[in-house]
Amino acid sequence: MSNLLTHEEYQAIEKSIDYPTNAFVNGQFQSAKSGDTFATINPATGQLIAHIAACNADDVDHAVTKAREAFDQGHWSKLHPSERKEALIKLAKLIKKNTHELAVLESIDSGKPIRDCATVDLPETIQTIIWHAEAIDKIYDQSAPTGEDALAVIVREAVGVVGCVLPWNFPLMMLAWKIAPALAAGNSVIVKPAEQTSLTTLKIAELAIDAGIPRGVLNVVTGLGPDVGEPLGLHDDVDMVSFTGSTETGRRFLRYSADSNLKKIVLECGGKNPAIVLDDAEELDLVAEHLVNAAFWNMGQNCSAASRLIVQENIKKELLDKMLAHLRDWKTGDPLNPSNYLGSLIDKEHFEKVCAYLDNNNIIAGGTTEQPCYVMPTIVDQVEQNSKLAQEEIFGPILSVITVNSFDEAIAAANNTDYGLTASIFTANGKKAIRAARAIKAGTVTINCYGEGDMSTPFGGYKQSGFGGRDNSIHAHDQYTEIKTIWIDLSDRAPEESLD
Repeated sequence: MSNLLTHEEYQAIEKSIDYPTNAFVNGQFQSAKSGDTFATINPATGQLIAHIAACNADDVDHAVTKAREAFDQGHWSKLHPSERKEALIKLAKLIKKNTHELAVLESIDSGKPIRDCATVDLPETIQTIIWHAEAIDKIYDQSAPTGEDALAVIVREAVGVVGCVLPWNFPLMMLAWKIAPALAAGNSVIVKPAEQTSLTTLKIAELAIDAGIPRGVLNVVTGLGPDVGEPLGLHDDVDMVSFTGSTETGRRFLRYSADSNLKKIVLECGGKNPAIVLDDAEELDLVAEHLVNAAFWNMGQNCSAASRLIVQENIKKELLDKMLAHLRDWKTGDPLNPSNYLGSLIDKEHFEKVCAYLDNNNIIAGGTTEQPCYVMPTIVDQVEQNSKLAQEEIFGPILSVITVNSFDEAIAAANNTDYGLTASIFTANGKKAIRAARAIKAGTVTINCYGEGDMSTPFGGYKQSGFGGRDNSIHAHDQYTEIKTIWIDLSDRAPEESLD
């Protein structure tokens, strides 16, 4: 790929990086008020990268105060939309200018393969910011059909101070998914990156100042969930929290809202996503390629990963044989080597959790591990629908194969989960494809492919996969704004006359 460097070049960049280690509040890096730090580890090597500021409730309160001051001053919130657009586009250009360093930071901090960081994560991060920047001065407000005696104008206003709580699996992309529409709307933002992956978020915050985004508008508070995430969720001067992560943690933010100021909460949580392959599916080799990517991209650490293959029995063997052939190309190893498709899992704790699912007699591929945090892509056949392999979000490179005999059985199996984020259906029958897309309870259903749509399509889930809103598309702007009605009386009649 033309935009990939060599392994040696990426290693050289790693040695030259000056790591950002402090929180970023009111336009400058600051150590935690307590002076405490925590270690961020390269999961692929087990080696220390740096010590990061371990913030707490005092730091959150300071960041909220500065974010509120910035919002009330209006240097960003009341800035002309075209000027906000200009600043965000400049930020995107600065990210592009620093793309190699950011890709290396992302890779060593998360264990993600550099080929994904450089060819997927960074380009999508840049495109996300540009897309929402361009939308700023193209979203029109509305008027209501009031008749001749009144004019009703429905306008969007920025929510205020927004908390963005990020996951560790796609640090850069999830940062962009949240801050781009939030900043586009005019909000002040406080980002809490996952403690495992703080480095790229801190770098982006520094670039935002260079792009002309005023001090206090984009802040980053680093630290552990109980020390930073919980105080952010409970803070009475935070107007909204957008969270991506586990369903278990998402529930906590709903409780934090109830126990504080009833702040808006938007959750994008887990998934146990099905990929249905019917016996009339065409080009099984292409289907197999999609499925391998769907199950193992980013080491399966993906909320939209197709972790359940639901396949009709009479084509299962042929399909699995083709998947095993494609899987041979998915090399696992040093994330900074661009020839590797797979890197390491995020940390030792998650590695051990994923390994607990490998004790199975029906493993037909993978099932092995390497220290410190490598799990080989694994396919498990003959999985029972109500087993842990079929019901629990593993968040690792393990694909569960469920065998069915009919279309209706496949749909029932697909919906047999507490989650409803994404799903895929592979069939040559157009009617079956549409019937499946309508019947499956999921926020995104793809037909004859794996994916999440693009930046123009909303992303989020049904059931326990989501709550309160959607990422991406124009719909993302809705969650970062309040809707206000302005009613103007144009009547010449007195109030009592207008009641007749």
